Amino acid sequence: MRESRLGELTVSCLGLGCMGMSQSYGATDEAESIATVHAAVDNGCTFLDTADVYGAGENESLVGRALAGRREEVVLATKCGLLTDGERLVDGRPEHLRFAIDASLRRLGVDHVDLWYLHRRDPEVAIEDTVGAMAEAVAAGKVRYLGLSEVSGATVRAAAAVHPITAVQSEWSLWTRDPESGVLPVLRELGIGFVPFSPLGRGFLTGQIRTPDDFAADDMRRNLPRFTGENFQRNLDLVDAVRAMAEAKGVRPGQLALAWLLAQGNDIAPIPGTKRRTRLMENLAAADVTLTADELAALDAAFPPDVAAGERYPEGTMKLVDR
Repeated sequence: MRESRLGELTVSCLGLGCMGMSQSYGATDEAESIATVHAAVDNGCTFLDTADVYGAGENESLVGRALAGRREEVVLATKCGLLTDGERLVDGRPEHLRFAIDASLRRLGVDHVDLWYLHRRDPEVAIEDTVGAMAEAVAAGKVRYLGLSEVSGATVRAAAAVHPITAVQSEWSLWTRDPESGVLPVLRELGIGFVPFSPLGRGFLTGQIRTPDDFAADDMRRNLPRFTGENFQRNLDLVDAVRAMAEAKGVRPGQLALAWLLAQGNDIAPIPGTKRRTRLMENLAAADVTLTADELAALDAAFPPDVAAGERYPEGTMKLVDR
């Protein structure tokens, strides 16, 4: 697999998002999840993404078990600062981050992570103080590079003035194009890479979802605005456009969507998530799909900014996104 460049960090051009192995998307299967991680590494997808909040820490533990004996083969990324219980939804206080990195390393069973993101900015803590505490982990050898998630260009500038930032992770796909006019120009000015999560529109752009009944009862998408009410059908019409273009090219809709992102530059490394080997291999094949200028223009025309119906998250969750 070809490589992407995130600041000074080199990664596989496609990574693997591991969140769904432990939460949010229906039933989990540890054996299949571990097999999926192994298949990813075996096939050159060596950029793995987790977070301390996924599965209340269980996802880091699962990834750690999957990497037993294979740690040096991967670029390992995790995140801190997003909470699921207690009085705070986010915590960027230095004392919390010092605790968080040690807890992550313990669950992962490693002595360092390659990329450590702030999962969400804490509005009650100066970003300079938060990043300063994260930089301590770099100095201590616990972290190689720092990243941020769901942040504005102004926050990136302030953070980068304290310590080099290697990557920013946010949602980016054909139906979520906010980064292009927001944070991405700042990243390219500063030489920072971009890691799109949900590059397949939380699975919608694969064309496999045709009705809300396709979701398990505990699937988080049942509560996301883009997957409910009238928004669902309006967005399904967009997916049909991808399906038609993909069929004409002889590829899967998801592969077309990933190829579009990869065509945006070698400072981009999408991390489509999956917990199944079959879906993993389909995603990885997107790295071999080349789009012509006319095909890219057609996709841009079919998916202009703000074309998706509905917000990415419910109102309360959207408040955690630093825009």
